[in-house]
Amino acid sequence: MMQSLTLEYWIDDGWYVGRLEGVPGVFSQGASLTELEENIRDAHRMMVEEEGPPPSADAHTKKIKVVV
Repeated sequence: MMQSLTLEYWIDDGWYVGRLEGVPGVFSQGASLTELEENIRDAHRMMVEEEGPPPSADAHTKKIKVVV
């Protein structure tokens, strides 16, 4: 499945550093913008693989309020 995500990036000490907006914990860097794009795709793929299978059919959800 193809999904479009937004890469936010900046240059830090000569390195392209970035993160995927709306996807917590997916950061990477590269010597060029092209390398950063490849690395961020790898980081996202690894994160998705680590999540494992979806919860069982008997899983429940509940909305709660938290202080931020």
